[in-house]
Amino acid sequence: MPFHLDNIQLKSFIAVAETGSFSQAGDIVGRSQSAVSIQIKKLEQGLHYELFDRTSKEIRLTEKGEVFLGYARKIIELQWEAFSKINEPEVRGTIRLGAPDDFASHYLSEILANFSKYHPQVKLNIKCDLTLNLLNEYEAGDLDLVLVKRDAETIKGGTVVWREPLVWVCSEKHKPKEPIQLILPPSPCVYRSRALAALERLRKPCEIVYTSPCIDGRISAVKAGLGITVLPLSFVQNGLVPAHASLRLPHLHDSEIALLKSKKLSEAGKTLADYIPRCLEKNMHY
Repeated sequence: MPFHLDNIQLKSFIAVAETGSFSQAGDIVGRSQSAVSIQIKKLEQGLHYELFDRTSKEIRLTEKGEVFLGYARKIIELQWEAFSKINEPEVRGTIRLGAPDDFASHYLSEILANFSKYHPQVKLNIKCDLTLNLLNEYEAGDLDLVLVKRDAETIKGGTVVWREPLVWVCSEKHKPKEPIQLILPPSPCVYRSRALAALERLRKPCEIVYTSPCIDGRISAVKAGLGITVLPLSFVQNGLVPAHASLRLPHLHDSEIALLKSKKLSEAGKTLADYIPRCLEKNMHY
């Protein structure tokens, strides 16, 4: 190879590309902002090209940077695949996994597809539902593993495998009014309860004008200007904006996803229980 390439350089580069911030990238890879800058500079010197356009206020990839980002992600993915093949046992059996529908559709599909590719003798039975319903099935012994939306006040335990800000959002066409018009999932959703409790603490008058278990349905209603909702930050897409400051909405605790494991977990279940957090960490950090 014409230059030395190490993991910290790749991870730093991907983190800066995905966050648009050297300081946030430093938090992700566990390095200072200046250390991340040094890693990027070494990488650019080795490639003989600048990967980021530093002429504007925003940190943006150059054309060469966009090309290299795809290769960087592939290299990290191949490293994970090699590690899995060498270190994970050849397991077989059936795993019953529960997960919130929105989190599963947003993050888990590719993770579970890759797990099945690496472990073809394992059968996955996936149940998507609201967190409290999943907890009931887990406690009844009907699920081996569950990913749940953890709430400091009501749902505790498990190992946190994902965390990000929970934010109020609306569409640009939404006009603030009182009572606050809310678009929420049905009970017993953790995010619904958290939003209503936060508004009640501030004695903010509100009414639920649209209820749907489907996140795509709720987002469509928000885009149409029917009201506001709460979403994990990474779910915010084009057409959605932070809710109006004039509403003075309460701060919400971060969205947390925790993994709970049955005490009688099979070898296949243990393998998946190790694999999911590793992949989620990879997606968050790199």
